[in-house]
Parts: sequence; C-alpha cells; structure tokens
Amino acid sequence: MTLKACKKEEKMDRKFQKKFKFEGSINVLTQMMVDPAATEKRGGAKNLSLRRGEILDVIQFTNQEQILCRNSQRRYGYVPRAVMLPL
Repeated sequence: MTLKACKKEEKMDRKFQKKFKFEGSINVLTQMMVDPAATEKRGGAKNLSLRRGEILDVIQFTNQEQILCRNSQRRYGYVPRAVMLPL
C-alpha cells in the first residue's frame, strides 16, 4: 500500500469515528452478506447503500434492528439486520 493510500484510509477512519461517535480502534467482528433477494437501497445520512450479494465487514452490533458495517470501498453506515445473512 502506498503512503498516499494509507493516509487516505486513516482520514476515512477518523471521519467515521467522528460521524458515528465511535471510540477506540476499528475492529472487524465478522463478515456478513446482503441477502440476494433483498431490494437494493440507496444510502442516507448514516445508512450504507446496499447491493445484493455484497459482503460487508461488521464493525458493531448496535441494536436489534441495525448493524454498523463497512463495505469494500471503506464506506461506513448502518444496515438493517433483516437483510443480512451470515457467511
């Protein structure tokens, strides 16, 4: 990884921590897949946009309805638990 890419990732991580008031290091708990039968949704202010069959990194199980996730483009947001499948 180049220095420029590393600095960009660090900046994205700091932005995530500020936006979601997340403290501590960012650790991936597990990976889950978006249900292939689910409808694709556009992201909102704090919601992550969804694509069918996409693999997401789970950062935090926030409550019974939502999970805090990161996609392959290092974008963060909440995802409904109803559309997630374990790998």
